[in-house]
Amino acid sequence: MVGWGIVQGFTLERLKMTELNVRKFNVQDMTCGHCVGRITEAINALDPQAKVETSVPDRKVSIQSGMGVEKLVAAMLDAGYSPVLA
Repeated sequence: MVGWGIVQGFTLERLKMTELNVRKFNVQDMTCGHCVGRITEAINALDPQAKVETSVPDRKVSIQSGMGVEKLVAAMLDAGYSPVLA
């Protein structure tokens, strides 16, 4: 019998983070690996469990997180970038 807190190695909190929690942004001022690092660091400071995927050529950021869009946007703005919800 599997306990309520863990299901096949995943906590229930992580199981709640489904595709519905993936937020996609266009970040036109993300132009290099340094930018990626700053954005990733800002999001992970807010939510250490967040999964951040980036594409510099497409200038896109996808974030899987339990945090609300407003907080994710604020973190990227504080890092010096201008995200637009895609």
